[in-house]
Amino acid sequence: MTTGDASGSEPGSDAPEDLTADLADAAEAVEADLDALASERDEMRAAAQRIQADFENFRKRAQRDVAVAGDQAVARFVEQLLPVLDAFEQAVVAVAEADEAVRKGVELAFGEFVTVLGRNGLERIEALGAPFDPEHHEAVLHEDTGEHDGPVVVEVFRTGYRTSDRVIRPAMVKVAQ
Repeated sequence: MTTGDASGSEPGSDAPEDLTADLADAAEAVEADLDALASERDEMRAAAQRIQADFENFRKRAQRDVAVAGDQAVARFVEQLLPVLDAFEQAVVAVAEADEAVRKGVELAFGEFVTVLGRNGLERIEALGAPFDPEHHEAVLHEDTGEHDGPVVVEVFRTGYRTSDRVIRPAMVKVAQ
């Protein structure tokens, strides 16, 4: 007696060919899925890098804005104190001939005031003998002496001040040429 079916082939005899085709199809599908996942991963990485760069730019801009706002606040405050500083300067000059204790007291208070303002960024604009600079000096008198090659500050009527390279108030000066 013979075993098998009428076609003469055993059950599952073409299985290796079908299995190979199925495995090839499955491999292609897995490879396509991997390519899609890799592409999606690359897009997500690029998006994350853009977001990180945007955040860094935002952080730097915020730090800059805070620094500028702080400088502006100090400048506004110092502007309000300049009349007090001017009064102190005049007091120091006025008490030059006064009692030594009074003179020293006024000079000490003035020195402390200037020191505190200096710690907060206030700088005196040194003008006397300097070449005239319209950014730092306000010329209220002119004199032709013929002694100078260019305009030079020969007298200071009111001290000028700046903070962080920003002129708060230009020095009021007399200029000679």
